[in-house]
Amino acid sequence: MQKLTAIIPTGNEIHNIEAAIASVDFADETLVVDSLSTDGTFEKAQELATKVIRRDYEYSASQKNWAIPQAQHEWILLIDADERVTTELKSEILEILKNPDPKIVAYWIGRTNIFMGEQVNYSGWRNDKVIRLFKRDFCNYEDKQVHAEIIANGDLGTLKHKLIHQSYTTLDNYIEKMNRYATWQAKDYDKKTGTLNPYHFVLKPFWGFFKHYIIQSGFRDGVIGLTIGYLQGYVVFMRYVKMWLLRKNRS
Repeated sequence: MQKLTAIIPTGNEIHNIEAAIASVDFADETLVVDSLSTDGTFEKAQELATKVIRRDYEYSASQKNWAIPQAQHEWILLIDADERVTTELKSEILEILKNPDPKIVAYWIGRTNIFMGEQVNYSGWRNDKVIRLFKRDFCNYEDKQVHAEIIANGDLGTLKHKLIHQSYTTLDNYIEKMNRYATWQAKDYDKKTGTLNPYHFVLKPFWGFFKHYIIQSGFRDGVIGLTIGYLQGYVVFMRYVKMWLLRKNRS
C-alpha cells in the first residue's frame, strides 16, 4: 500500500475544516495549508491535522505549488475545504494505492456540485472534473490566478466516483466570490486580450449566460440554473470592467 498525504488549503474555513479533515481520515498525513485565517480555522486545524503550515495568500495555484513539495508522501490527494470525499471514492482511492499503475501519475476526479441547497445536474457543471489525486514529483499547477489545473508529467487516469463540492454558503457570499474571481481573471486575461470593445462588454457576457442556461440545459435546473447562468454572464462582464480599470490604473 502506497502512503498518502491529503492537502487541504484553507482561508477562514471554520465552517468547513472539521468535515473536510474527517473526510480524508484515511490519509497517512493530513497537511493543512492556511492563508493566515482569523476565524479559528488555524487553531482547529492544529487540533485535527497532522501538520499545519501558514503562508500569506497570493492566489490558489501559488499556494498549492508551495505546499505540494512539503508533503511527506509521494501520492497526494488535494481537496478544497468545501469538498468532501465520499465513502465510495475513499474505497476507490485505497484500491489504487494498493497497486498503482506505474504509467499513471495523476487522476481526474468528477465533482457533484451542490448550489443553493440543491444538486446541479446541468448548467455546464454536469461533467465538472478536476485532477486531485497525483504523484508529488510529477505534477504542479499551471501559473494562473484562477481555475488553474494540474500539469502532469505522465499519463492520466479517471476515477469512477466523485467528490461532493459545496462552495455555496449564502448568495451574497457567492457573489462576493465571483467578484474576486473576476478580479483574478482580469489579470490572467489582460496580456492576451486586445482593445476592449462591445464584444467584450455585451456579447461575451450574453454568451456566458446563453451557453450555461440554454446550450448546457441550465433551464432544466430551474431557479438554480437561471441563477448560475446569470452569474456566469455577470462574472464575464465584471472581468472586462476590471480589466478596463486595471489598464487605467484605477483598480
